[in-house]
Amino acid sequence: MNWEVVIGLETHAQLQTKSKIFSGSSIAFGAEPNVQASAVDIALPGVLPVLNHEAVVCAIKFGLAVGAQIAPRSIFARKNYFYPDLPKGYQISQFEIPVVSGGGLAITVGSGDAATEKFVHLTRAHLEEDAGKSLHEDFHGRTGIDLNRAGTPLLEIVTEPDMRSSAEAVAYAKALHALVQWIGICDGNMQEGSFRCDANVSVRRPGGPLGTRREIKNLNSFRFMQQAIDFEVQWQINEITEGRAIRQATVLFDPDSGETRSMRSKEDAHDYRYFPDPDLLPLEITPDWIAQVKSELPELPQAMQARFQAAYGLSAYDAATLTASRDMAKYFEAATQACKQPKLVANWVINEVRRFMYEGARDEQEEPLPSEVRDGIPGRDVIRIPAEKLAELITRITDATISNAGAKKAFIELWTGPEQKVDEVIERMGLKQITDTGAIEALVDDVLAANQKSVEEYRAGKEKAFNALVGQAMKATKGKANPQQVTDLLKKKLGA
Repeated sequence: MNWEVVIGLETHAQLQTKSKIFSGSSIAFGAEPNVQASAVDIALPGVLPVLNHEAVVCAIKFGLAVGAQIAPRSIFARKNYFYPDLPKGYQISQFEIPVVSGGGLAITVGSGDAATEKFVHLTRAHLEEDAGKSLHEDFHGRTGIDLNRAGTPLLEIVTEPDMRSSAEAVAYAKALHALVQWIGICDGNMQEGSFRCDANVSVRRPGGPLGTRREIKNLNSFRFMQQAIDFEVQWQINEITEGRAIRQATVLFDPDSGETRSMRSKEDAHDYRYFPDPDLLPLEITPDWIAQVKSELPELPQAMQARFQAAYGLSAYDAATLTASRDMAKYFEAATQACKQPKLVANWVINEVRRFMYEGARDEQEEPLPSEVRDGIPGRDVIRIPAEKLAELITRITDATISNAGAKKAFIELWTGPEQKVDEVIERMGLKQITDTGAIEALVDDVLAANQKSVEEYRAGKEKAFNALVGQAMKATKGKANPQQVTDLLKKKLGA
C-alpha cells in the first residue's frame, strides 16, 4: 500500500557574534578545551546572565528575511535536563513566547523540467544557548568535557511538518543554509557545528492521522540527511507492516552503516519542566528597532533573482544559480558592469568559476578539471580571479582577440596566478586568433584542395562533411583562426 512521508526540520544556526549569548566569552572555534568558559557559562554561584544585543539583531534579521512575526515581547525560559556537558543543569532557551513566529521559505526541488516549487512554513525561531561538548577520543576509555561551546548563541529554526520526501528536506535545508549566510547571521560551517539539523520523520497512510515521529539528531551534511531520512522511512514502514508499533524516540545516524539507531526515548515539553528564567528580563523589541535592522538587510535572494532576470535577460535557472551565494551574485554583477555582457558573464561564472571553486564537491555529470590544475587547486571556495579580470577576458572573446577555447586556457593560467595581466597571458601563451582575412582565405584554399573527398560529400548533401572541413582548417592554424571567419569563408567557397 502507498505511504505518505511526513518530515519537519529543526535547525540550530550558530549566530555570528563575537561573544556568547549571556557572557563576554569568545566563541572562536578551535581553542584549547575549557579556555573559553567563564563563570557565567558554567553557572558559578552569584553570577548573572546579560543578553547579547547582537544575537537579538540576528534573530530580527532572520524574522524579516522569512516574512515572520517578530514578538514585541518575548521571554527566556529554563529548559531543565541533566547531561555531563550541561554545566548549569538547565539550558536557557525560549518556550511559550519565541522571538520569531511564522513565516516560511520557498524552495525548488529538483532541476530543469522536473523542478517543482514548494513553500515550507516555519513554526518559530527562538534564541537559546548551546551546551558543551563530550569528548570520547584519546581519554583512555573515559569521556572528557569541553565547555567552550557552553553559552554559544543559537537560533533554533523549526518548520511545520510540510515536507514529504528526503529530497524536499534537503532542498529546504540547502535554502535555509544559503539564507542565513546571505543575511550574515551564520557562517554555515557544518563541519564545525555552526549549522546542525534534526529531522522529525514519520509515515502514515495517505490522508490518515499523523504517525509517531522519530527525531534524527545532529545531521551535519546534506548527503547524510538524505541517507538518514530514506533509511528511517523504510525502517518505519517495515516495522508497521510487520505489526510492530513505532515508539517516539531520538535516533542517531551512522554514516558507516547507513542506518539509524535509537539513542533514547523522545522527551516532550513537560519532561523539561520549562519555567521563565528569573535572572533575565523579558526581551522587548520596538518597531523602531525592527525598522533599523530592516534598513541594514541586504537585497534578498528571491528579489535579486527577479531583478537579474528582468535587468540582464537571464533564465530562471541562471538567476537562481548565481544567487546561491551573496559573494557569487556580487561577483557576477561586478564583472557584468565591467564588460556589459551579462549572459556571457553568467555562463563563465556558472560553468568555469564555480567549477574551479568547488572542485571535489561537484556533480558527477560535470566535466572534470584539466589535469594540470586538478590536484591542489589553491583557494578552494575562493574566487581567485577578480571580477574585472574575468570581464577583460570576456571582452577579448567578444572583440575576437581570442577564441572561447583559448580563453579557457588563459582562465586556468589566471586562476593559478591571479596577479597576472590578461593581455600578457594571452600573448605569452600564443592564444591570439588569426583574424587576417587574406591569411585565413589562403589556408581555407589549402584545406579544400587537400580534402576533395569531404568537399564532394558536402556537395552531395552530407552536412557532417562541412564540420570536418572546419575542423581541418582550425587544426591547420592550431586553433588560432577565428572560427566564424573560417565558417563564413568555407561556405562562400563551397557556394553554401
